[in-house]
Amino acid sequence: MFSAETIAAEIRAEEMQLRKAVADILKGRTRLRNQERLVAAMGQPCASSVGHRTKQEAERLAVLIRESLAEWERHRALIQQRLAYLRLRQQRELKS
Repeated sequence: MFSAETIAAEIRAEEMQLRKAVADILKGRTRLRNQERLVAAMGQPCASSVGHRTKQEAERLAVLIRESLAEWERHRALIQQRLAYLRLRQQRELKS
């Protein structure tokens, strides 16, 4: 059986992880927007000196960033689930 102090410590740790995950997601969204702007700019007539391969690599990077964001969001959801579980345990522990 976990003590109330142990559960509280786990909650604090998970809350810290959640804050980091949220910050990382926000930074990732900014990176994705920037990358998408760069890719769009590569398609402009003034960017005709950009090679086809370079544009493909830039598009691939945008895809990778998008995929990473999806994983980070899944990770955030897992942290939120863990927090909900810990808070429920904490409530049960306090009642007993």
